[in-house]
Amino acid sequence: MKSNAQKLRDIIDSKEIIKVGGAFDAMSAKLVENSGFDAIWAGSFSISAINAVPDASILTMTEFFDAASKMVYACNIPVIADCDTGYGGPDNVRHLVKKYENAGIAGISIEDKVFPKQNSLLENASHDLLSEKDFVGKIIAATESKQNKNFMIIARVEALISGMGMDEALKRASAYEKAGADAILIHSKQKTPDEIFQFTESWDGKIPIVVVPTTYDSVKIDELISHKIKLVIYANQTLRASHAAMSTLLSKLVNAESIKEVNEMMSSMDEIFRLQSMYDIKTMEEKLDKKIRELGY
Repeated sequence: MKSNAQKLRDIIDSKEIIKVGGAFDAMSAKLVENSGFDAIWAGSFSISAINAVPDASILTMTEFFDAASKMVYACNIPVIADCDTGYGGPDNVRHLVKKYENAGIAGISIEDKVFPKQNSLLENASHDLLSEKDFVGKIIAATESKQNKNFMIIARVEALISGMGMDEALKRASAYEKAGADAILIHSKQKTPDEIFQFTESWDGKIPIVVVPTTYDSVKIDELISHKIKLVIYANQTLRASHAAMSTLLSKLVNAESIKEVNEMMSSMDEIFRLQSMYDIKTMEEKLDKKIRELGY
């Protein structure tokens, strides 16, 4: 049986672009899978949000790991885990790689900010970067720790977010590739993809490029493909849609005379049963009973 890491590599090799849907728990991950995405992004912003804490290195590695591992258990497509800054230095990175790989997670992303980090899209936030040398050390530690060569280490470059500029972003991406990174995530908070496209046109690296077009949301898939981008992450749309839907329903339900007034805003119980595979239980029980009878009981 193929590992999830191998599945991810096979998808990357076989498709022009990989669509990765963001999730924050097992249910949202299953919905991502059922909707036809290639892989799942276990995003730190979304996981922090469902715990009602800031995306500022508040949750522990264990809490993020638990969320990602539940997604792996629930789904058949690969899960890529957003691991912020790696939860510490090189020794912490070695530990997380071993733990995440053993759990069947297909790959991790770590970013070159200092700890504690703040969300890259937060206005007036601090986005200080770790030195290139120190982050290279984390990448080396990560690559040396993985047992499966297909387990993906994504190096997230935050130079454009921090304001350090294109030259710094290109220099760091090249250094991270040389250190053994399997892909480069180049991040931007601009409203257009121009900055990202300048990077892809200027960088001469050989490993896949990953983008998260949260702010430049009008960019088209064909444009990404034509600029050599291999993975696109829809990082937080599921979280934001869930927040909007629940907020609207609750504001109406609290003043409703009956639940029936909001029924059209909800999924049916049957839809949830199907998501849970509730109807499979009876089939499995019947198969088990048949096998037991065949053994003479």
